[in-house]
Amino acid sequence: MTAVTDRDRDHAGDRWDDGFIARSRNRAGRKGGPRGSGARAGDALIDDALLDAALLAGGLDDEAADGAGGRRDGADTEDDGGDEAIVRAVSGAGSDGGKAPAPPLSPEAQALRTRLDALRQLVGLSRTRLDGKTLAEAGRVLDEAAARRGLSPQHTVVAIAGATGSGKSTLFNSLAGVQISETGLRRPTTAAPIACSWSDGAAGLLDRLEIPGRLRRRPRETPEAEALRGMVLVDLPDLDSALGAHREHVDRVLALVDAVVWVVDPEKYADAVLHERYLRPLAGHAEVTFVVLNQVDRLPGDAADLVLDDLRRLLDDDGIALGEHGEPGATVLGLSALTGEGVGELRELLGQFTQEKGAATRRISADVDRAALRLRPLYVADGHSGPSGPEIGEAARAEFEDRLAEAVGAYAAGLAAERAWRRNAGKACGTPWLRLWRWYESRRAPRSLASLALMSAKGRGSGTAAAAPPEEEVTARQRVEQAVRTVADEAVVGLPDPWAQAVRETAVRGAERLPEALDELAVTLGAAVAVPGAKPPRPAWWPVAVLAQAAMTLVQIFGGLWLVGQIVGVLEPKLLPPVLFMVAGIVGGPLVEWTCSIAARGPARRYGQDAERRLRQAAAGCGRARVLEPVAAELLRYREVREQYAAVAAGGTKLSTTRQ
Repeated sequence: MTAVTDRDRDHAGDRWDDGFIARSRNRAGRKGGPRGSGARAGDALIDDALLDAALLAGGLDDEAADGAGGRRDGADTEDDGGDEAIVRAVSGAGSDGGKAPAPPLSPEAQALRTRLDALRQLVGLSRTRLDGKTLAEAGRVLDEAAARRGLSPQHTVVAIAGATGSGKSTLFNSLAGVQISETGLRRPTTAAPIACSWSDGAAGLLDRLEIPGRLRRRPRETPEAEALRGMVLVDLPDLDSALGAHREHVDRVLALVDAVVWVVDPEKYADAVLHERYLRPLAGHAEVTFVVLNQVDRLPGDAADLVLDDLRRLLDDDGIALGEHGEPGATVLGLSALTGEGVGELRELLGQFTQEKGAATRRISADVDRAALRLRPLYVADGHSGPSGPEIGEAARAEFEDRLAEAVGAYAAGLAAERAWRRNAGKACGTPWLRLWRWYESRRAPRSLASLALMSAKGRGSGTAAAAPPEEEVTARQRVEQAVRTVADEAVVGLPDPWAQAVRETAVRGAERLPEALDELAVTLGAAVAVPGAKPPRPAWWPVAVLAQAAMTLVQIFGGLWLVGQIVGVLEPKLLPPVLFMVAGIVGGPLVEWTCSIAARGPARRYGQDAERRLRQAAAGCGRARVLEPVAAELLRYREVREQYAAVAAGGTKLSTTRQ
């Protein structure tokens, strides 16, 4: 609130609107003297009332108010500079409604835009993987950055914050050159934020801060004030106020302003509330921070320098970089708002800071740094993830495929196929007598172990018999689950916990129907090799071997018939030739069979390996489609978000600034 001084009360004819807007004009002393007629005086009073109401409502800007006053007062041109209590309300929007055409972006602003775009993509890619509370801070930064970038870039909003009795309102009035914010011994003095703008066009910014029109002011127009053109100064309530509403005002406005001037006094500069609740969490905002030690006039001798040194030490403990030796960081200085000592230096620093027009960019960049630091555990974790990011290595893929092949029985199927090929070769190339003996044995002992195995194999191949024993099914399912867990554990090495959990859930979802799919593969692809009755393809030399075996059999028969004819007396007795023929057939048949078995080893092995490979490839393809590819897609998404996070965190180094 604006204090009304006794001097101002003594002015006869002065008009005070409501204690918020002071318009100290001695209408009796204007050129032209008193009103000439009652009608003219009545019109003037009506005009005065309308103008005052418009000012209170914030419906006229300064130019409009001055124009109205000119029309109301006729040709009045008297200089009012001698009155010290001229406080004009900021009507709100200037001609641009608080917005102005955006100037060309500086390199810092272009870098910030890149980081904001990366943060927006990061939030979009992570929305389905992380909860909303985790991304709330990043979303707030994006919203506030968009809101601030849509408003006037020609203005710099600076808040004056401090504890009770620190003298921030006095400093606020000293910078404005006129008493705007109420000061006094009563605490708390400032109940709501009060704004003072040195130029038009700041209405949008003040609307964003939710400062009503009745609490918007304009400073005295002086040469000193010209240096602060473009600055909007906001006086905040006490940050340690006993009233919760006051602290809410402080927290809300501090999150939206471009820079902050922290005012401390010699008694409470080390206050825990100030350092732990505000300075330490905002340590990354050092470039848009001013720390002012007020009331240095109360410190004798070198005590002010000692207190400033101790204040710098505390700020260093808070992690706030100090702008010393030409380095960017917080500005620390001592002054006395009551006596004016050091206020000129602060005004000069604020003027230079405002003319740079980079405070909003630095503030938003610091907010992005803070959000990136909080998001770091979600996107970066300790662990080796390879040069190209986390991925499923070749060794892990091979082990996963081996486990699936073991679960589907690919090796056993290959052995069965090899045995079937050799068995078929034995049937084709074996002696007729041996084949006849085997047929006789199978007919004589149909319940033998071999026959039972044959019947069981045929039943499994046709699908009419019962399924595999429960023990085998459980074992196969356990093998599949173990393979999935192993490949998932390998894939999440070096991933943060949320993304590691997402990868594991993806692998588990893909493995839900994997055992059943592998069973179908075993039935469809393994039936041909599991059933002994299935005949594998024959090599080109098999007909020759069959003809040779038939020839040996014919030789045996010919020799036997010849020998029988000699015994009967039909043929001339000559024992040696038929015996030789019979011996040649008897020895040649097994010899041909043994030769064929030796020659069949290679093709049989290749046939078994081919059957194993086909089943292994089918199982691996099923595992890739259901587990490996979804996991790889999840890892690819993580690599994308990690690249976006790297772009967001790339600007973590402080932006260059010319402020010394």
